[in-house]
Amino acid sequence: MAIPLRIDNIQLTGYKNYSEAAFQFNERLIGICGNNGKGKTNLLDAIYYLCFTKSYFTRLENLNIQFQKEGFRLEGVFYSNDTTSNKVVCIYRPGKGKEIYHNELAYEKFSKHIGKFPAVLIAPNDSALITGGSEERRKYLDTLLSQIDNDYLNQLIVYTKLLTERNALLKSEEAKFETENLVLQSIDERLIPVAETLHRYRTAFCKKLFPRISAFYNQISGSDETIQIRYESQLSENLIRNLLKKNLHRDRLLQRTTAGIHKDDILFEFNSNPFKNIASQGQRKSLLFACRLAELEILKNEIGINPLLLLDDVFEKLDKKRIRNLLEYICNQNKSQVFITDTDSSRLKEAISELGKIIQIIQLD
Repeated sequence: MAIPLRIDNIQLTGYKNYSEAAFQFNERLIGICGNNGKGKTNLLDAIYYLCFTKSYFTRLENLNIQFQKEGFRLEGVFYSNDTTSNKVVCIYRPGKGKEIYHNELAYEKFSKHIGKFPAVLIAPNDSALITGGSEERRKYLDTLLSQIDNDYLNQLIVYTKLLTERNALLKSEEAKFETENLVLQSIDERLIPVAETLHRYRTAFCKKLFPRISAFYNQISGSDETIQIRYESQLSENLIRNLLKKNLHRDRLLQRTTAGIHKDDILFEFNSNPFKNIASQGQRKSLLFACRLAELEILKNEIGINPLLLLDDVFEKLDKKRIRNLLEYICNQNKSQVFITDTDSSRLKEAISELGKIIQIIQLD
């Protein structure tokens, strides 16, 4: 039985369009409503930030600071199992960096926070997960695996650092020569075992993830359409050591590492064709939600906690049948605390009441 996780309240200071604001969350289902530009998405992002120590929408911390403010502060209180209180505080000030506190204790490494308060966010621009490049799908895998296994996260951090070092060396004058480079060899010897470990993690994990995505796709779309999902990696058929050696000349010419797990991808196919090329908008949205709900289920089963579910503009480009199927799972089968943004509070309340559930509406004016 997974432990229920909920966020009880949040305070925002200088975060995006919020100068000073505080919100209390009293129900499992919470609607955040208001016209565009009122801060619905920013409030979801603040909750996400407290879970992941970063924004979902930007890597640049300065973009999270309200105009003419000197920094921002977020504070939230989480409860697990309805009894254990956890206060999380995130502070960022340009020039002074970021501070993260859990129950008044500062983290030395922010990675230690990942997985303690799991969350899944679905936003309109997530369509890139289905239609975009491989980087989006690797990010999806990495974010999910990092919440489940701290060793995976640590190995990923090491790989990213070594890859950055290797690429910097390839761009240097020294790397232009075909002579033996002991520094490059040293980097490769450290990178190889890390790449192999990450590949093993991803291979095993995808075998559990893909069937769940397929099942959720059929549940949301209300059809028995069959989609094919494959994990594609150069390491599936080649040793990373051989790949690095084989591509060394090319790497030097292009001044970057052209082979490795940073090229991995998830392939979605429909009737043996690339899904994104032939799927309708409704089918693409159904697959997106299927990926995120599979993420939710995996987290619940692997770490024993019901993650927060953050839904931004979920009614966009979905027909009534798919909306009904999605909400049926979210409200009745899923036990997570759910936040849903919508411009129309009446529409949201009606959709939830039809399922016999109570929703708290936060109206942003």
